[in-house]
Order: sequence, then C-alpha cells, then structure tokens
Amino acid sequence: MTMKGPKHTLCRRIGQCIWGLPNCPTNSRVIKSREGGESTSTPKAYPAGQHGPTKRRNKLSTYGELLLEKQKLRTFYNLSEHQLQFIYKKAKQGQGITGDKLLRLLEMRLVTVVYRGGLTSTIFAARQAVSHRHILVDGKIVDRASFVVKPGQVVSISSERSPMLSTIAKGIDAPLPAYLQKDKEECKVTVTHEPLPEEINSNVTISRVVEYYAR
Repeated sequence: MTMKGPKHTLCRRIGQCIWGLPNCPTNSRVIKSREGGESTSTPKAYPAGQHGPTKRRNKLSTYGELLLEKQKLRTFYNLSEHQLQFIYKKAKQGQGITGDKLLRLLEMRLVTVVYRGGLTSTIFAARQAVSHRHILVDGKIVDRASFVVKPGQVVSISSERSPMLSTIAKGIDAPLPAYLQKDKEECKVTVTHEPLPEEINSNVTISRVVEYYAR
C-alpha cells in the first residue's frame, strides 16, 4: 500500500471527502442502534486531534494552496511522492497541455481503471487486487498497478482466482466515466477511448498541481 496511516486524515483537514465515499467521517451517516432506533452522526469536517472541532482553519498561503492540491491528487490516486513526480515529468514531455496529459496518464494506470470501472469499491482495494494477481488485461494476469491500459483493452477479474472479488464487483453500481464500459455479469471493463479532460472527475484543480511542480 502507498497510503500509510488513516485514509481520511486529509479529507478531515480540507473538510470534504476526496473519493466521495459514504463512510468518510466528513459525511453525516445514519447509525442504527441495537434496539432498532436510528440516529444521525455529526460530520467530522475538521482536522483530527483534540482541538479539531474548535480550532480555526488558518488561511493558506499561495504555496500552501498549491501543496494542498498536490496532496489531494496524491491521495486520490494513492501515489507516493516519487510516483507522482515521475508521472509529472512524463506528462511534461512532448506537445500538449501538461495538466491534461498528467490526468490522462493517471487515469490509464491499471489500478485506476480497476477502481473507476467499478471492479472494486476503493482505490486501495484495486491496488490490492492487482498486486495479488486477481486482475487480467486481455486475458493475461498483470500485477503492476502502474501498467498503462490502452484504448480497446479489456480489464477483468480472474473469477477462478478470486470468486469473492467477482461477487463484490457485480454489486457495485458506481457511475462510470464516459471512456469506460462495464460488463457487470462478466466482471470486465473495456477502455473505449483515452479520457478527455472534461470526462475526468478527481476533485482537484490540476493547474495548481502543475504550478506546484513548476516552481
């Protein structure tokens, strides 16, 4: 795993859920008691720690805002700093807008396609599925999260190696981005085309990430 420690620490710091997950502490949730009653939990949209609920959020400097967007991008795609820097340098090469190319490279990583395609419910589960050799690309096992999937390729779950993962994938109803097509019964996802910038939803201002690395 690339992420270490509590997964929602940054969510609480910025006051919103990075992945849009319903179990994020920044969201209110309905809690059922043993007696059958229900209550709504209070969203923890404040930093972790004993002074979190009462501590005022300090206004970020320009550098702080850029750093926060970079951290959000890292967290969303579950990347180490070294991995993100490597992908950014690759995005800088050649013609085209660096931010658009950076997002495209991130979206075409195998681990992202598995997550975005609804084969797993989280990016963390997607990385685990790939590293444990449960994911196929065009019928062949690929265990590298950074593997770049190309348009026309089919990503699927090895039902023989992981019938439980297949069962979970069939129950995931998350909306798909326009560049992916899912066959729910076969537990496979086809990349129909390279993602356009407007088709990628990462809740990150990518221009600020580029500005951070271009300092």
